[in-house]
Amino acid sequence: MTTIGEALIDLLEAYGVDTVFGIPGVHTIELYRGLARSNIRHVTPRHEQGAGFMADGYARASGRPGVAFVITGPGLTNTITAMAQARADSVPMLVISGVNARATLGKGLGYLHELPDQLGMMHKVALSSRRVTETAELPGAISEAFEIFATARPGPVHIEIPLDVMPLPADAIMPLPKRAIAEVPDERAIAEAMTLIATARRPLILAGGGAKRAEAELQALAEALNAPVVTTANGRGLMYRHPLNVPASPSLKAVRALMADADLVIAAGTEFGPTDYDMYGDGGLVMPNKLIRIDIDATQLERRPTTVSIRSDAGAALARLKAALGHAASASRGAARARATRESAWEEIGSAMQAQVRVVEAIRDALPGAIIVGDSTQPVYAANLYYDHDRPGGWFNAATGYGALGFGPPAAIGAALAMPDATVVCLSGDGGFQFTLPELGAALDAAAPVIFVVWNNRGYREIETSMLDAGVEPVGVSPAPPDFMLVAQAYGLAAERLPDIGALGDALKKARSTGKPCLIELTVK
Repeated sequence: MTTIGEALIDLLEAYGVDTVFGIPGVHTIELYRGLARSNIRHVTPRHEQGAGFMADGYARASGRPGVAFVITGPGLTNTITAMAQARADSVPMLVISGVNARATLGKGLGYLHELPDQLGMMHKVALSSRRVTETAELPGAISEAFEIFATARPGPVHIEIPLDVMPLPADAIMPLPKRAIAEVPDERAIAEAMTLIATARRPLILAGGGAKRAEAELQALAEALNAPVVTTANGRGLMYRHPLNVPASPSLKAVRALMADADLVIAAGTEFGPTDYDMYGDGGLVMPNKLIRIDIDATQLERRPTTVSIRSDAGAALARLKAALGHAASASRGAARARATRESAWEEIGSAMQAQVRVVEAIRDALPGAIIVGDSTQPVYAANLYYDHDRPGGWFNAATGYGALGFGPPAAIGAALAMPDATVVCLSGDGGFQFTLPELGAALDAAAPVIFVVWNNRGYREIETSMLDAGVEPVGVSPAPPDFMLVAQAYGLAAERLPDIGALGDALKKARSTGKPCLIELTVK
């Protein structure tokens, strides 16, 4: 007999899932029944939040949904932070949990791991939360999740299976996945957009995380229009070192001036969120008068005033606009506008942040094509303001959007497992690193060769600076870090402490050569 738990594994394999992250428990034993005979790899984090962040990093690096298995109650609540980060950053994540037996739900009888309303709780965090109560519902629940990932703005999806449902017979279930088709651009919207493009003399393109897998289409349109391209934090890596690229935050005055000067803005895959467009909270962002907005999510298109809305995958819409253009646009001095903005933006961030950006540049230059996964730490904040990465989708972090500390280490592990041929570096502060420090053990177990770079400034220096700027005496911002060399030794990791960034390049190359997880500590005075 095939059980629902076994059929679930068959369905996940049919949808291309090759890895799940989770900690088994008595409430998920039946979900694990089919894993050993499958081709799906199971990775065990040290905390369920780590499972969620690993699934997030896996998805961001590969473009494929990350999957987590967690137990009823505390396993699921531990995963909520990671799910919220995935929702903020549009990351496809499937979280499958147990829940107590059907007859006990909502009665408050005190069963193990019981919550008053687990499904209701998850409706507040997940894009979709569904309970499978009988065999016939399972294929539809999985199909619905993957349809969301393919056709709408992605994010976390939750499926729960009651304990008394997991062992039910499921012999009749056939793993025949329904392949969803992404939205294609509406021709009327394309025609309206082309009317605006035809008269534009100073066009500008904004590229967010939704465009990170559309570099060829983005570059082709930008070159045809001679339009500068501003990349948000989640769009970095697009058009590396291209004369039209402006890898700087729209929160900077220099970039806002470029936006204000444009007579047409084309925004592809960006939500205009304050952590990208108004991170200082000064209200200085002014939405463009003429705006063509491309987004796969209809709801997102309704949230901001837009001249023309194109509901579509970014790559398809950008390609269609380029095809409709049919010729090079009149000169708009695009490269000169982009260069002037880059120079002004770099000057604007100041010498302290420039020095922090150079740390990230040292990683990029030592390890070309690496995926750099950041946590909330000073060099990451600085690079989100201004930094040009050399791999589309190869720069991501949790310092924007939901802003969860501790994201970096487990997300980097997920990225390394998703992209085994890529070098993966985790850049974390000493404070954030301690949130998920035990995941070093998971990296070893999974043979994930992540290079963990710890920016050790002995506390929460960014928060301390903010307190001082606000006239508040700093309190609670100096938690003592451990001796990271001894921590690495305890886990059996090779480690090196550097007094400055001068030797960082050589240390990174040495770490990569081991093919194993390693730790490099940068001590900051």
